[in-house]
Amino acid sequence: MRKQVLDVGGHGRGIPLPAQYMDWERIILDIDPVSSPDIILDARKICAELPLSQYDAVYCSHNLEHYYQHDIQKVLDGFYHVLKGDGFIHIRVPDLLALMRKVVTERLDLDDTLYKAPIGSVSVRDVIYGYGPEIEKSGHDYYAHKTGFTPKSLAKVIKKSGFKQVFIANTSLEIRVIAFKEIASEYVLNNFNLKPKDIILSKLKNDMQSKKIDVGIL
Repeated sequence: MRKQVLDVGGHGRGIPLPAQYMDWERIILDIDPVSSPDIILDARKICAELPLSQYDAVYCSHNLEHYYQHDIQKVLDGFYHVLKGDGFIHIRVPDLLALMRKVVTERLDLDDTLYKAPIGSVSVRDVIYGYGPEIEKSGHDYYAHKTGFTPKSLAKVIKKSGFKQVFIANTSLEIRVIAFKEIASEYVLNNFNLKPKDIILSKLKNDMQSKKIDVGIL
């Protein structure tokens, strides 16, 4: 039986998943019916609407920042709810700490371009508040960013939802996290090239040890 990944905020099959999910069955959950998702649902309602322990993984790329901070726990609790015992979440969000450092170091203004993407030029303002052209064109404010994360703050809210092991990395302006409901399997460790916890980032490890959580790096 093929493993299943719930792609939260996937916004259509034209956006590919990472190569590790090539042989998995992809179930797309999105609030916007335009992209024809498999499940039309607000991710804050996952606990109430979806069955317990159904998926092997939850993938959430640049979607978590679209909820208000007080709703983040509801979303993460929903991810925990739908995962099987050996399941994991795979989250990608903008790194606001890295962004702030870049803005200060390079003396950037809000409308200065940070990088070019397939959708167009992405500005400092777009990373903080959401991609302006998409918000304007769609007319939907759920495309706006309503909160943001640093590696430490993201690890903290993930731990609060009950995840036992957290592997975290920040590359350029993005934070990437894989967190396990229980203990990481050898299959996932190898498939995602996750590093042993004895070579983790020492500062983040020290910050999180008091919270009794394993933190590694991708």
